[in-house]
Amino acid sequence: MWDDSRAALADLDLGGRTRILDVGCGTGEFTRVLAEAADARVVGVDADTDLLSVAADRAGIEAVAGDATRLPFAADSFDLVVCQALLVNLPDPTAALSEFARVSSDLVATVEPDNAAVGVDSTVEAEAALDRRVRDAFRDGVATDVALGDRVRGLFADAGLSVVGTRRYHHRKLTEPPYDDHDVRSAAKKATGEGLDRHEADLRRGLDDDSYESVRREWREMGREVVQQIRDGEYRRAEVVPFDVTTGRV
Repeated sequence: MWDDSRAALADLDLGGRTRILDVGCGTGEFTRVLAEAADARVVGVDADTDLLSVAADRAGIEAVAGDATRLPFAADSFDLVVCQALLVNLPDPTAALSEFARVSSDLVATVEPDNAAVGVDSTVEAEAALDRRVRDAFRDGVATDVALGDRVRGLFADAGLSVVGTRRYHHRKLTEPPYDDHDVRSAAKKATGEGLDRHEADLRRGLDDDSYESVRREWREMGREVVQQIRDGEYRRAEVVPFDVTTGRV
C-alpha cells in the first residue's frame, strides 16, 4: 500500500509532525511509510512480539511492545497517533481511540478497510462470486466489525475527537504473469482450502443454511482452476480494497 499515492494521508500533515505513534504496527509496513514521509520520531507498538521484531529491523523506527487499549506511554507523548487496519480487529474500537486521544497532544488518524465494498475480477469464472459469498459470510460470522468504512467518524465522536476530515484510498492488488512465489502459494491455499480453514468457526456462523463443507468444496474446485491457469500463464485477478483515512483532533 501507498507506493502508488499518499494523497489520502494529506490530513495527517506528516511534514509537520515531530512525534508519531503507529498502533498495531505489525511488521511495520505502514510505520515505514510514516518514517519516510516525516522528519519525526516514529514509534511502532504491537502486542505481537514476533511481528514487532520485524518492524524493529526497519530503519528509523522504534519498536515497543504494548496493547492498543493500554498504551505504555504518558499523556500527550505524541503529536500524531495513527493505526492501519486495527479497529476492524478490535471488539471495542472506541476504547482504543480513547487511548489514542490520551497519548496524543494533537491528531489521531485511522486507516480502516471497508470490507463490504471490496471488488474482485478474475479470469476464473467462479472466483468473483464465490469470493463475495465467503467474504459476506465472514463479515456476518466474525465478532468484530470488519467493514467499518466511513462509520469510523461516529467512533471518533464517541471518543471525544473532533473529525478533521475523511479521505478514501483504493488499494489495488493485481495478480498476473509473471507470477511470484506469493502468487503460487496463494493459489495452492485456495486449492487445498487452507485459507478458509483458518476462519472456519467464523464462516460456519455466517453461512446460515449453507453448508461450510459445500462452500469449501466449491472453493477448492475454484482454487484448482486458479492453479491450472497459473500453470498455463493465463490467470489474472484484480482486487480493489477501499480504505477510509479518518483524521481527528484531540
